Amino acid sequence: MVWTGTWVAERLGVELIGGEELPALLGLALRRNPKRAHLLVSSVLGKHVPQRPSVVYGSGLGLGVRVRELLGDEEAARSVVLGYAETATALGHAVADGLGLAPYLHSTRRPVAGVARAGGFEESHSHATSHLLLPEDPKLLAGGGPLVLVDDEFSTGNTVLNTIRDLHARYPRERYVVVALVDMRSGADLGRLDAFAEEIGARVDLISAAAGTVRLPEGVLEKGRELVAEHETAHAAPAAVDGTPAPVRVALGWPEGLPDGGRHGFTPEHREHLEEALPALAARIAEALHDTGTETRPGADGRPAAGERPGAGGRPGTGDRVLVLGFEELMYAPLRLAGALEDAGHDVRYSTTTRSPVLAVDDPGYAIRTRIVFPAHDDPADGPGERYAYNVAGAGFDTVVLVVDSAADTPELHAPDGLLAQLSAHVPRVVLAVVPAYEPAVTSSTPTVSEAPERSSMLPEPLRGPAFSSYAPEEVGWLLQDLSGVELEAPTEEREEAIQSGGAHYAESLPVEYQPSARYQELFHSALDSSAARMARAVGTVTETVLAELPLRRGRHGRDPQSRGPVLVSLARAGTPVGVLMRRWAKARHGLDLPHYAVSIVRGRGIDANALRWLAAHHDPADVVFVDGWTGKGAITRELADAIKEFEAAEGISGFDPEIAVLADPGSCVRTYGTREDFLIPSACLNSTVSGLISRTVLRSDLVGPNDFHGAKFYRELAGSDVSGAFLDAVAARFDEVAETVDVDVKELLAADRTPTWEGWAAVERISEEYGIHDVNLVKPGVGETTRVLLRRVPWKILAKRGADADLAHVRLLAEQRGVPVEFVDELPYTCVGLIHPQYTRGATGADGKAVVSQ
Repeated sequence: MVWTGTWVAERLGVELIGGEELPALLGLALRRNPKRAHLLVSSVLGKHVPQRPSVVYGSGLGLGVRVRELLGDEEAARSVVLGYAETATALGHAVADGLGLAPYLHSTRRPVAGVARAGGFEESHSHATSHLLLPEDPKLLAGGGPLVLVDDEFSTGNTVLNTIRDLHARYPRERYVVVALVDMRSGADLGRLDAFAEEIGARVDLISAAAGTVRLPEGVLEKGRELVAEHETAHAAPAAVDGTPAPVRVALGWPEGLPDGGRHGFTPEHREHLEEALPALAARIAEALHDTGTETRPGADGRPAAGERPGAGGRPGTGDRVLVLGFEELMYAPLRLAGALEDAGHDVRYSTTTRSPVLAVDDPGYAIRTRIVFPAHDDPADGPGERYAYNVAGAGFDTVVLVVDSAADTPELHAPDGLLAQLSAHVPRVVLAVVPAYEPAVTSSTPTVSEAPERSSMLPEPLRGPAFSSYAPEEVGWLLQDLSGVELEAPTEEREEAIQSGGAHYAESLPVEYQPSARYQELFHSALDSSAARMARAVGTVTETVLAELPLRRGRHGRDPQSRGPVLVSLARAGTPVGVLMRRWAKARHGLDLPHYAVSIVRGRGIDANALRWLAAHHDPADVVFVDGWTGKGAITRELADAIKEFEAAEGISGFDPEIAVLADPGSCVRTYGTREDFLIPSACLNSTVSGLISRTVLRSDLVGPNDFHGAKFYRELAGSDVSGAFLDAVAARFDEVAETVDVDVKELLAADRTPTWEGWAAVERISEEYGIHDVNLVKPGVGETTRVLLRRVPWKILAKRGADADLAHVRLLAEQRGVPVEFVDELPYTCVGLIHPQYTRGATGADGKAVVSQ
C-alpha cells in the first residue's frame, strides 16, 4: 500500500519514524485543533479510510489473542475490556472477541438519562473530548481481574493514564493492559508507563501492532493552521451523481434484547447471540442491495411512516462495490454486518462517520481525499453541529449501506441537507439499516461513586506532570486545561493600558515571562538559603493547624469529624508550591498521602465552578481545604467566600468551606496561617520557574467554554531555568529541625484568638487615599504582591518599611532594573507595598528608555 502521508510531510516537515510496517498502517492529514494540527489516519481502523471488514476486524482480533497469551487463560477470563469512543469502539469489541470470555464496555459521549455513571475522563487532543462510562451493570468495572484498555493510538498516554488513575481510585486492581494499533510515544514519554505503574502500585503492560513516533518540527502547529486555512475551501467533494433514486430502507430484524454495541456493556452471551443472528441479518441487507424502490416517505413527525419495506428485487450481485458506513460510536454492529456480507462473497469496504473535522485534499499523497459534510442527526449532548464522512464521495462505490441506531434515525437524517441526501448525491444507491438503540435498565447509584451534579462526570481528569508541569504526578493534579499552544503573552505596557482602561481583564492575557538575570538568580538562592527554615516552620504550623481543626470544619457541615484526611486545593499558581509542601509535611510527619489539586480563581470572576463540580464529584466538599501562598489586602479571601456562596446557591451543593489556609497572613485576613509576619517567601521571587513551569491562569470566553476548566500554559521551553524542585527540596530538608518549634507554635495558635482584624485592608485604603490612587486594586501590599507588581505590571513606586532590609534585597534589585523609585516610610504594617498609578500613560518614557507615568 502506498503511504498517504507525503503531502503533509513535504509541507510541514513531519516525519513518521518506525519499522517497515508503520507506513502500511498510517497516513497523515491535517485538522482544525488548537492542540495538535496533524492527524494520524489509520488504514485498518475503519474510521476515516474505507477498508475490507476482514482486515479491520482481524486487526483487533489478533491484538486480543496476544492479550490472552500475555495474561493466560485464567486471567483472561477474569478481565474486562474498555474501549474509547469514538474511534476505538469496534477495535475494543474485536479485542474482547479475541480474548474470548471478557465482557466489554466502551466510553460514550451520549448521556443516557437514568444510567449511573461509573466515571468519566478527558481526551486531551481530541476534537470532542469528554467521555462517560455508563455500564448497565454497576459492578462491571468493580471486579479485581485485569482491565484491558483499547485505543487506536498510544501517543503521550495522557488519556489512558488519566483513565486508569481515575478508575484505580474507585476500583483498584493489580493489573492493567493497554492495547493500541500503534505505539507512537516520543522518547520523552517512553518511561512514563513504568513510572505510572510504580506510582499506583499495579502492573501496566502495553501491546501494539506497530511502534514508532512522529517527529514534529518547531512551529508545526501554526504552520498546520495556515495550511488548513489555505486549503479547506479549495478541495470540495466530487460532483454529485445525477438521477439517483431515493434511499431504500431495509428491515433488519435485529434480535430483541441484543445491545447494538458496548455503550452499556456487551457480554460473551451477547456475542454468541450476535454470531447466530449475523447470517440472517446480512441476507436481508443483500436482498436490498439492488432494490430500486423508493424509501417510504416521512410522516408528520419527520420519521418514516409505518410499513417499512424489507427490500425486494432479484439475486444480489457480488460484483458491485459496497460500502457499509457506520455511525460515530456505532462501529461494531456495522463492522460485523459488513464482515458477514464479505463472507457471502460481496466486494465490501467499511468505514464510519465522525465528529472530527479533517481537511480533505484530493492528492494521492494525502490520507483524506474527499469529505462529505452534514448536520448532526442524533440530538447530541454538545448541541447541533457538523459531522463528516471521509473518502466516500468519488471512491467508486456502487452502493452505500448506512447503518445507524434508532436514536439517530431522526428528521435531521432524512432532511434535504442530511446525511442520506448527501450520500445519494454522490453514490448511485443508498440503503438504510436501523439497529434499535439499546435501552438499559435504569439504575440509581453505583457502589463506589458519590452522587454528583449531572455535568460533573463530563469534566476532564486533572492534568499532571510531566505532561503538564514539572512537578511529579502525585504532587498535584491541575484542574485546568492546557493552553500551551495558544499565543497569550502581551507586552507589559500594553496589558497595563488595556486593564486600566477597562478594555480587557487581567486574566485574558499573560505577561511575558520574566527571565531573571544572573544577579537576580543569586538573590533567589541566597534568599532560599536564609529563609528555608523559616518557610519550613510556617509550612509545618499551617499544616498541623489544618489537621487539628479539620474535625471542627466537618462538624459544622454535619459530616463525620474523623472520616479521613483533608483534600488540599491550592489556588493556582502562588498557592501550588505551598500545597505541595503541606502535602510533604503531612506525609513525612503523619504518613498521610493527601490528595492535592490546583484550581483557578480570578479576581472579579470568582473561582472555577467546573473545578468545584469535579471536586464535589470525587471528594466530600467538607474535606476540601483551600490553600494559598500569602494574603495581601485579602481580596482573594473575599472573592472565594462570595464565589462559594454563589456556587452553593446555583448548584445545590453544600459543604465547601471558603476559609483559606495560607503560609503568611500579614494582612490579618484569615484564621489559618503559618505566620502573620510579612517575610520573603522565596517562591514569590519568580514566576513559572518556581511553580512547576505553569503560567498564571487564563479566563477568556473564546478559549474557555461553559464546560471547560480555566486555562494555563506549561512553559516546557524554560526547563533549563526551572528551580521548582530545588525550592521544594530545600524547604522540606528543614522539616526535622523545626518540628519541635512547630509543635509549640501550633499549641499557642490553637489557644489564641485568631479572628481576622483586616488591618491590612484598612492600611491599603489609607494608602490609596494618601497617594491619590483611589483604587485599592492598584495597591499591592506585602513582599509577595510587591514582587508580582515588579514582575508583571507597570509599577509607579515601591513603599518600603524602614529597617526591613533583610527581606527587601530582591525588591530593590527589581526596582532598580525597572527604574522604579523605592520610598522608605515609617509605621507601614507590611514590609513593602507596590503601587500602580491609575494615570499610567502608554508610550511615555524616561531618559533611560523605561516607561514612566504622568500625574
